[in-house]
Amino acid sequence: MLPKKPADFDPDDESPESAPLDQQVLLSLVGYNCRRAYITIMPLFEKRMAKFELRPVDFTVLSLLKANPNINQKRLSKAINVSPPNLATLLDRLEQRGLVMRQRNPQDRRSQVLALTTAGMRMCVKAEKTASELELKATEALNESERAQLIGLLQKIFMPDGDDPAR
Repeated sequence: MLPKKPADFDPDDESPESAPLDQQVLLSLVGYNCRRAYITIMPLFEKRMAKFELRPVDFTVLSLLKANPNINQKRLSKAINVSPPNLATLLDRLEQRGLVMRQRNPQDRRSQVLALTTAGMRMCVKAEKTASELELKATEALNESERAQLIGLLQKIFMPDGDDPAR
């Protein structure tokens, strides 16, 4: 039997050609499931962060600086796995927006540390609240225990032995 022409395609057709695809192998893969969850959540995240004009990496930087004020660029770069030159460009943008500031390190005047400005702190607090709310919405099929378990299991993949990725 020849495949149907696009004009002959009927999405309500109950024939075997319209039956759900067998994804058994793909659904058994952690990476595939992570990716499918990611592509479900990220459009919601990007849409809600648009009101703050924040990309996911911008949000990550602000949140890390809020929780870890006065860290140096090298440590931040390692924590988010962004090359130092790319991080410098990102920080320049956030600094131009008045959200982040670079200051001389009081322990080593040759280096700089990073901190949020007052405006950056205000925006970060609002953005974190928005992110938490959208995550609850995106994972509403899970109860609190399941959500915590999922987060813990995923962290075991990228934080083996409980390592802190910021180190």
